[in-house]
Amino acid sequence: MIRKCAMDGSEDVIIQQIINDAAQAYKGIIPQDRYVEPYMSLEHLQSEMADGVVFWGYEDEDGLVGVMGIQDKEEVALIRHAYVRTDQRGKGIGSKLLVYLMDASAKPLLIGTWASASWAISFYKRNGFKLMEPIDKEHLLRTYWSIPERQIETSVVLCDPSWM
Repeated sequence: MIRKCAMDGSEDVIIQQIINDAAQAYKGIIPQDRYVEPYMSLEHLQSEMADGVVFWGYEDEDGLVGVMGIQDKEEVALIRHAYVRTDQRGKGIGSKLLVYLMDASAKPLLIGTWASASWAISFYKRNGFKLMEPIDKEHLLRTYWSIPERQIETSVVLCDPSWM
């Protein structure tokens, strides 16, 4: 079942645990200077929520097993922090969350991810997203995200089919 995650702080630790579990896949893959443990601190997660990131979750009989955030930014919406627990991968949970948010958004969707996270890029491409050219990527990252220069250098942006 897909549902909106509680925004009252009651699920923050569970969301953080899912993100940090799934983000272990980045260890040794993304630039070493960008990987920290925990990957997402509770304070950073709460800051993201305060900045307008709304999390949606996939829940099964074991509870919340996947999360994906969406953030309205002017004329677009950003998919943020898309993670599925390691032991739940390969079951279509990420695709279900992504399709749900694609259907629910009236705005074109943009996704930023690490350039070296080939599995993430492949996932978004399989779901109809297109990789943006480097010059467009830099403009979009500077316009819609608040991230360090090093992350801009080492990231890519994908857009949904409505962008084209």
